Amino acid sequence: MFLHTHPYEPFLFEEATKLIVGTLPPPRFTIGDLKSDDVNFCYGSRDGQLWPILDRLFNLNLKFETTEEAIQQRKDFLIKRKIGICDIVASAERSKIDASDLGMQNIKLRNLLAYLQKYPNVDTLLFTGGNSKNGPEYFFRKHLKDHQLRLEVVSDEVPRIYEFRLPMVTQKKNVSRIIRTVSLTAPSGAANRAVGSLSVYKKLKKENPDFTTLDFRVRQYRPFF
Repeated sequence: MFLHTHPYEPFLFEEATKLIVGTLPPPRFTIGDLKSDDVNFCYGSRDGQLWPILDRLFNLNLKFETTEEAIQQRKDFLIKRKIGICDIVASAERSKIDASDLGMQNIKLRNLLAYLQKYPNVDTLLFTGGNSKNGPEYFFRKHLKDHQLRLEVVSDEVPRIYEFRLPMVTQKKNVSRIIRTVSLTAPSGAANRAVGSLSVYKKLKKENPDFTTLDFRVRQYRPFF
């Protein structure tokens, strides 16, 4: 059984207003066996699409290579845009060494609510996936349930938007803050089939045959970053 531990601490800072929330990077990041065009940072897999999406949205001219410069580019962007990263899975066991969310067993979650208490400027969580089993929204719902909290629907259209009230640790009584969540289409190749089945994607593809699943994500992510 392979113990798949998260190789990175949450990337958090006082000014952060948004948090990107996923699960785990591929196992090769845990064992340090990176490929030449991986970036040794959150969402740095050469097969992932989060950084290509953000690169297009903000014209970042990012490097996709295993260098300190590539890491620093991403950190500088996140700080400038007040975006943190706090994946919800701390570790999981796998009988097969791959990056499948469904393959995770004996999962241990990070206490995301404790991080939200510590960083009071955060008002939005950006899930890199929806409520399918072992996705970030799925785990967050379980996390909230353990604390007698739940998500309330704001918009049930993809990307689905919810919100919840987070009780705050304070001397005053009945103090809470509203935090909104957005369940983005996962920025992974594995989610391309799901994208292709969406009626809105089919419509855009029919209008423009050159329209791709990456184009779809860029369009979807734009309002939230």
